[in-house]
Amino acid sequence: MALTFSPKIRRVAGSAPASARRMALVAGGAAILALGAAGGYRLVAQVEGDRGIAPLANSEDIQVNGIKVDVTAKTGADARLEGWKQAEKEAWKKLGGPDMPVEAIDAMVSSVVIGQEQVGPRRYIATLGVIFNKARAGQYVGAGGATIRSAPMLVLPVLYSGGVQQVFEVRGPWQRAWAEFQASQSPIDYVRPVGAGGESLILTAGQASRRSRLWWRNVLNQFDAADVLIPYARLERQWPGGPIHATFTARYGPDNTFLGTFEMDAGSEQELPGMLEKAVQRMDGLYRDALSGGQLRPDPTLTTSGQVLDRAFAELRTKLMPKGGAPIEALPQQVIVPSSTPSPTSTAPVETVSVQFASPDAAAVDAALAAVRGVPGVRGAATMSLAVGGTSVMRVTVEGGSERLASALRGQGWKVTSGGGALRITR
Repeated sequence: MALTFSPKIRRVAGSAPASARRMALVAGGAAILALGAAGGYRLVAQVEGDRGIAPLANSEDIQVNGIKVDVTAKTGADARLEGWKQAEKEAWKKLGGPDMPVEAIDAMVSSVVIGQEQVGPRRYIATLGVIFNKARAGQYVGAGGATIRSAPMLVLPVLYSGGVQQVFEVRGPWQRAWAEFQASQSPIDYVRPVGAGGESLILTAGQASRRSRLWWRNVLNQFDAADVLIPYARLERQWPGGPIHATFTARYGPDNTFLGTFEMDAGSEQELPGMLEKAVQRMDGLYRDALSGGQLRPDPTLTTSGQVLDRAFAELRTKLMPKGGAPIEALPQQVIVPSSTPSPTSTAPVETVSVQFASPDAAAVDAALAAVRGVPGVRGAATMSLAVGGTSVMRVTVEGGSERLASALRGQGWKVTSGGGALRITR
């Protein structure tokens, strides 16, 4: 760190009496301590603070937004209560529910979401949202019959604004729009993270460009999701506070597959939340169409075994092989031939070993897992603790125990040390 002092301070330090020089040194020391404290705060702030916005309603609720009320009564409290009842009746009509008393509708309401409100001495003006309990209201409203539901899909809303891409780095309007979206009426099973804690470090805009299946497996397993949806929003402001032109793109999967795009405009910053709310609904329509068309299927390479992966890669290499090249042999199929003599079985004991390895990036994780899984006798290897930029831990089930595993890894060029009932491997 470089510190620059003004010429006045240097003159005081050089020509002033000792007391003045001491004051200058004290001032410089205070500046250094202040900068150090600020730097430490920035380091802590990388993982602390409010990041994303939690969804307002889960998939078991039915929510209706954008109900505007303007009610007058004897007092502001009475006007507010009457406005809420009026919003519940209008929301029920929007859902297509049958005619029912206000008391019966109120019994099915879980909560009222306040978007904007103004309470006067005798008047209440507000924009409200009404959330109905699906267990109670589902028998009167909602689509009937069996519907096709998607597998759990992790939502990674990427916002590009002002030359910067973000997801959960700060509280953004695009992530807020997805958090406030009512997903109960959609056949897509959206998994919407909050962005708290370490989620903001894992789910970044750069995550969408990763192709490592092992990396994506670890991320999706943390959220119990089968695949990922990546809705992009690109905002272009004509001038501060002026019109906003937005381009929205629907993508999905670890390969960032394109599904569709559309454009929208907002007249000012005040109209931006309404535009993003409509954009989320249109984005949901694109994902609905992809589901009905059979495109929105979980990537088999994220859930299948290693043998299926090998077959998929062999087919890909065959397609990419130039004409005249040597053909790639398909994986041999195992044929079981009945025999009168019993086949020999392995008598080596099976042990579970913890292996620590440095993981500066996703490629290092892939390399370590591939090396361990390639050892003869390894029945399974999976990461228990993933620390990007630090030391990760995997659990390995191997025949012959840790000594056999260590010997095989040394043969591959790894440096292996043992201690505390675990192995540590480095290159």
